[in-house]
Amino acid sequence: MRHIKDSDIPSSEITPQRLYNARRDFLTTSVGLTLAGLLPNTHAKLPAGKVSSFSTTEGLTPFKHVTGYNNFYEFGTNKDDPAIHAQKMRIAPWQILIDGLVKKPKTLGFEDILKLAPLEERIYRLRCVEGWSMVIPWLGFPLSVLLKQVEPLGSAKYIEFFTAVQPDTMPGVSRQVLDWPYVEGLRLDEALHPLTITAVGLYGELLPKQNGAPVRIVTPWKYGFKSGKSIVRLRFTEQMPQTSWMKANTTEYGFYSNVNPAVDHPRWSQSSERRIGEFLKRKTLPFNGYEKQVAHLYTGMDLRKYF
Repeated sequence: MRHIKDSDIPSSEITPQRLYNARRDFLTTSVGLTLAGLLPNTHAKLPAGKVSSFSTTEGLTPFKHVTGYNNFYEFGTNKDDPAIHAQKMRIAPWQILIDGLVKKPKTLGFEDILKLAPLEERIYRLRCVEGWSMVIPWLGFPLSVLLKQVEPLGSAKYIEFFTAVQPDTMPGVSRQVLDWPYVEGLRLDEALHPLTITAVGLYGELLPKQNGAPVRIVTPWKYGFKSGKSIVRLRFTEQMPQTSWMKANTTEYGFYSNVNPAVDHPRWSQSSERRIGEFLKRKTLPFNGYEKQVAHLYTGMDLRKYF
């Protein structure tokens, strides 16, 4: 498996097929063995996805940083803890329950999810509330495809999602950093927006465990903690969910968590960010650079109040 180096990717130009076309061979047997836990999940290829028109043309963050510098508190609070400890997490078999205010609640296995829609490559910026950012080539499909499987009721206004809890494989859950399981949520129109994706891979491979294997959500205009990892349940609700970080500290973490350089975190500025792998900081973009696509979702809202 070839790791992408900083020198391989000029910041001024990106040609995804050329950069990692060799990583994209679809090996059905490798995928099956990975899901059975017989091979490290970072070695299984996925079918090459069409590059989405939503993709940024910025240079990719090197694979070693994407998979080695993570927030996944179930495995510890240090940035290298997920890569060290997540490999013991069980990801096969894997099921996601979709229930709540729906006509047809369902439980889908990972294999079922892979069959729902063709995979697309979505090269998205990821901005962390702590002030660092990455550019990651995800593989997935719109979250709306998954949600429409259960026919939401008209009373459903929000979607709540839950991360797996495995106390025997997740050393972080023994510490009361958060109220486990990790819970996040989106307003339903945010969840159905075409930018929001169900991600099953990155860099042409199945998601590494430290990045949220086997299924995670990616909402690129929000801070990274809104993109729940290792999802086991999606629940439609009428009331706004009380998410994990809201429960932990409501003065620092609001429900919307849109990337807004004009609203500082109480302990640091959000006006600039450091792209992992780069030395100098860069200016933070409103909605993480996706303002044109999503700003209309918040028309008339005071985004300093609804942060």
